[in-house]
Amino acid sequence: MPVVVQPEARGDERGALLAYLEAQRGAFRRALHGLTEEQARSAPSASECSVLGLLKHVTLGEEGWVRKFKGEEDRPAAEQMKEWQSGWTPAPEETIEVLIARNERVAAETEAAVRALPSLDETFVSPKYPWDEGGERSWRWGLLHLMEELARHAGHVDVIRETIDGKGAFDLVFETGAMPEPDWPTVP
Repeated sequence: MPVVVQPEARGDERGALLAYLEAQRGAFRRALHGLTEEQARSAPSASECSVLGLLKHVTLGEEGWVRKFKGEEDRPAAEQMKEWQSGWTPAPEETIEVLIARNERVAAETEAAVRALPSLDETFVSPKYPWDEGGERSWRWGLLHLMEELARHAGHVDVIRETIDGKGAFDLVFETGAMPEPDWPTVP
């Protein structure tokens, strides 16, 4: 979704990466703006995904990746896969409010972990996946990977939301106050 990300303070690479990561997270929160629980859980496009399901998926994904970055992911692969498979569909108690709160908590935990690092050159071991050999990665790589994952799914959320009620990304950005609507006749 289109929002203005302010330039980082000179030399603040962490700040820049975290700001862009937060801009992508905001796309999911804005996509839920004004939806009923039923609409948020609906899958009106060719995909089986819902806006709320995608928020759950990216939140679980970020939470899991940050555990990997910190070397704290010790759950068996089968348990992680089960979480991934169920992570697309919110349980009845996982309301819009509950999942937004969880997303905000995970975002705060990510930011705290990144800010506590001596350097983004710190490394972690990425596991082997069918699509990637795994190996040593920098936290910088990890943050860029999270950003890529969020951006890809933010596009899905845009399409699903627009299918629900016709509201596009710009509509939601202006409606939620994430960015003031420009005076279009004066825009060069």
